[in-house]
Amino acid sequence: METALNDNIGSEYGAPMDVLAALFDARGWPLDTYAQEELGGEIQGAWVKYQLRAVLRPQDGVLQLICLPDIRVSKEQLMPAYELLSLVNEQVWLGHFDIWSQGRVLVYRHGALLADDGMLSISQAQALIENAVDECDRFYPAFQFALWGNKSPEDALEAAMIDAAGEA
Repeated sequence: METALNDNIGSEYGAPMDVLAALFDARGWPLDTYAQEELGGEIQGAWVKYQLRAVLRPQDGVLQLICLPDIRVSKEQLMPAYELLSLVNEQVWLGHFDIWSQGRVLVYRHGALLADDGMLSISQAQALIENAVDECDRFYPAFQFALWGNKSPEDALEAAMIDAAGEA
């Protein structure tokens, strides 16, 4: 896989948006460019397709990866959803889950610092995407249990973690 990606961008490191575009292309994932410093696409996870966005802030040397599992939270569900978010985020080592105030959409966000030269490696790009999808897959059932299954946030997380532990 890495050889094919290297052929697409010419080396192991490159401009972040070029590296991500090459990775999407090599994997056959649909890709949309929204601006010079923003792109997105769709990736199939274990449960649903996730919308993935990458936003580059070159002045800060940060690439933010946003993964949207297509979960909207109603006003009535906000308090238990926030309680579940805090429990879930205790389990997450990289990035965090949040609910965007506009549209009350669940998101996973991870801001990655780039090297001093602003470049991103293929392995970094792949790890960022895999981590985002893995975390969304890992906690998607908890949000399902809490928001649609009427479980308490604690019970939803416990049930999701038991289910995830049982998968191989």
